[in-house]
Amino acid sequence: MKNKIICFHLLNDYSGSPKVLSQVIQGFVKLGNEVDLFCAKNEDEGFLSNLDKVNYQPFYYKWSSVKLLTLFRLFLSQFILFLRLFQYWNQDVVFYVNTVLPFGALLAGKFMGKPVICHLHETSIKPQILKWYLFKIVELSATDVIYVSEFLKDEEPIKKTTPHVVYNSLSKEFMMKAKEYAVQQKRDTVLMLCSLKAYKGVFDFVNLASEMPNIKFELVVNAPFEALGDFFKDCIIPQNLKIFPVQTNVHLFYSRAFMVLNLSHPDKWVETFGLTALEAMCYGVPVIVPPVGGIAEVVQDGVNGYRIDVRDTVAIKSTIKRMWKTPKAYHRFSMNAKNRIKDFMPEIMQMKIQKILVGM
Repeated sequence: MKNKIICFHLLNDYSGSPKVLSQVIQGFVKLGNEVDLFCAKNEDEGFLSNLDKVNYQPFYYKWSSVKLLTLFRLFLSQFILFLRLFQYWNQDVVFYVNTVLPFGALLAGKFMGKPVICHLHETSIKPQILKWYLFKIVELSATDVIYVSEFLKDEEPIKKTTPHVVYNSLSKEFMMKAKEYAVQQKRDTVLMLCSLKAYKGVFDFVNLASEMPNIKFELVVNAPFEALGDFFKDCIIPQNLKIFPVQTNVHLFYSRAFMVLNLSHPDKWVETFGLTALEAMCYGVPVIVPPVGGIAEVVQDGVNGYRIDVRDTVAIKSTIKRMWKTPKAYHRFSMNAKNRIKDFMPEIMQMKIQKILVGM
């Protein structure tokens, strides 16, 4: 196994893929590996900020609401990144590329003959031509591909690479904090945490709250406060719904939730894993998730939650009401949710990734 690992991620924020990479990196460091992390310089912090014993190598990239400008910045950043990586020409290293977006690292690794691992999280990339381009580069450059679910492995088979399925996990820090917070609040809210996108079911969640005025709803979005006004300008927010911008501490929200929802539209965005469902179950909170995708592999229907299509509003409402009114059944779901977490411990994820590295 190589002692030096060069990790890559495009944009550091509080979303799922940088969170997973932060856990992977901490596992590398714990085993004594030297880690360089290439990530776009960001004014705001994220899960990849301030990691212990990591040598940061920032590069320029900035998202824009203008799609063509974002695309130009992406290609420019990856061209510059490609050139910078020749510093590793004579070094015995592994390139660990998180998501398909840092394609400059994939190409540089291939050009220099380095082992290249691509940790694949996504399938819903638009436009289609960009998706084709990015996945073609993975096919040409990667030696191994890590998929976050069996669904993603089947959905995006990549030729000429060795495939591995490694489920995401919760960090030890999250699990310890969950134990602290779990007894501090009364569970009386329906919670959803997601990106500020219509296809994530944000407006469906608002409508659900409007139709269930006797239950409290909370929505936490991965976006700044300034973005909320524009997004909801044509929307009537019911009094029983509170909307929050991006949060560095989500434990308070989970600790007062009695159910957590994922309302992503399967025809527009398929969840390849579902970290929020796992976080909810760490608190013993039952979840409702889409019936397709990697997230459906996490949730056992009728055991620790339910798989219901966002378009079946009647079923979602009746399920919430039933769980609200039957404490005995709710307790059973809650215990099953906590037991499910044992299959997603960080040690399992890190051990599987280490095995991949040892084989290189």
